[in-house]
Amino acid sequence: MSKKDALGRGLGSLITMDDLQTSGSSSINEIELSKIIPNPDQPRSVFDEEALEELATSIKSLGVIQPITLREIEDGRYQIISGERRYRASHIAGLDKIPAYIKKTSDENIMEMALIENIQREDLNPIEIALSLQTLIDTYKLTQEKLSERIGKKRATIANFLRLLKLPAEIQMGLRDKDKPFDMGHAKLLLSLEDPSDQLMIYKQIIEYGFSVRKTEEIVKAINENSDENIPAPPPKKKNTPEEYNILKKHLSDFFGSTVAFTINEKGSGKISIPFASEQDLERIMQLFDTIKKND
Repeated sequence: MSKKDALGRGLGSLITMDDLQTSGSSSINEIELSKIIPNPDQPRSVFDEEALEELATSIKSLGVIQPITLREIEDGRYQIISGERRYRASHIAGLDKIPAYIKKTSDENIMEMALIENIQREDLNPIEIALSLQTLIDTYKLTQEKLSERIGKKRATIANFLRLLKLPAEIQMGLRDKDKPFDMGHAKLLLSLEDPSDQLMIYKQIIEYGFSVRKTEEIVKAINENSDENIPAPPPKKKNTPEEYNILKKHLSDFFGSTVAFTINEKGSGKISIPFASEQDLERIMQLFDTIKKND
């Protein structure tokens, strides 16, 4: 069996052994979990605890079906090249040992192997993928075209992921959070907005109101066309304003001679806005405040 065949359909189908400059052959062994340490360059930064529990249940029942890939380091220990989820789930399942391929590889290649393996598995979140791609480009001085050839993804796909790193940090965090109603489709639309403040404004609306990608597209298009009239208004709040606040709003509007905007949230806090049509109108409203102050 060749080195490439020994790796199965994972790394072997993605990386040529000549490129990685490995020596020796892969061998499969039962390795004690206590002798295994994670890879500090692991591209995945978030591990779904529920998914790990499910995998651990499967491992208890069926064992570890696909061996993880390790390399031997000092003091008889091993470092994970790929398979950290299986390693963690095996701990949860109470295993003492885990089947593993032992691979001889240099420090300069282990990061590339780990990054490419995870990117190809496509179970990272979009930001983790983007960071992994950028790391490969920076570390190995690759162009997007060369990276495309190396990992088997289209150049346009790589470019789309890398562009995500230009979004504000808050939006990038939203892409990491699977519980938020925000995904790659939303993010790509926000990238068409030049102003980061516009990106954040629409992002917050998406999170608050659960806008679909299609709805987001309408809003982004309206902003890019500089047409405030065409920007869809967000859905109204479900909670009705108490009647006493409506009465107060009417009194304030009558007093200031302007339609006062009155908003209140579920916690009881809010704001009062008094619009004015011109500088003269603003002076009139300020005079009313002066009158109130004098009568105080």
